[in-house]
Amino acid sequence: MLSLQIGPLALPTGLVLLFVSLCVAYGVAWWLRRSRQLPDAGPLVSDMLIAGLLAARLAFVLRWHEQYLAAPWSIINIRDGGFLAPAGIAAALAIAAWRCRRPAMASMRRPLAISVAAGALAWGMLSAGISLAYDKPAALPAVALHALDGAPTTLAALAGGKPLVVNLWASWCPPCRREMPVLAAAQQARADIVFVYANQREDAAAASNFLGRSGVTLRNVVLDSGAALGKAAGSSALPTTLFYDARGRLVDTHLGELSDASLASKLQKIAPVP
Repeated sequence: MLSLQIGPLALPTGLVLLFVSLCVAYGVAWWLRRSRQLPDAGPLVSDMLIAGLLAARLAFVLRWHEQYLAAPWSIINIRDGGFLAPAGIAAALAIAAWRCRRPAMASMRRPLAISVAAGALAWGMLSAGISLAYDKPAALPAVALHALDGAPTTLAALAGGKPLVVNLWASWCPPCRREMPVLAAAQQARADIVFVYANQREDAAAASNFLGRSGVTLRNVVLDSGAALGKAAGSSALPTTLFYDARGRLVDTHLGELSDASLASKLQKIAPVP
């Protein structure tokens, strides 16, 4: 399940899990301070969070520095989801160890450890519950799609045994429009990967008119009038991009706008560049 619908908003599941886990960690820190008269670990949890996010972003930027050098301003555009979690976790733990190294901070170690453990446990339990309730499809969804000329097709037919990228978009979606040049450039550069652009809930006229005005050349534009692909992926938000390997297995997903770097990181998982 990629997104959670909260009223009119579709929020990324990972972001919701992070928020809930932080609330648990801060709540436990507050309870330990009020009920057990232990030092308040909340400020140190905040320091760990900031250090972790900065390190995770920096590590991702360094890993894909060539893409970011081509558009330096995109480094601060964290909407592309470019974070390396292991680097962030390592930095957060390093900050905690550094701050608690002195004997004067010894009393902080216990409440901090309990608060962080509670947040991590909340993350793990919620992630496991969502995974059990909303399993990822093991193979390409057998959804009936139509080309812009009305011809019926399927993802399997379009893939032809190659790795597959499926982008769910609509003409009214601003981030969909912003990321299209990035996807179009990748489609031109990577003949070993099939790119499919599945328009959600619009007719052929609306999709064709938008593409004509945009000036972006895309191959394999199809219509998914019932948004069946989004339902199969567990996402009600746009844009959503799905990454399948050559065997038709869902390897990775991305909710939101892609950058050159974040797209390159996903493509590497389904078709590594030699």
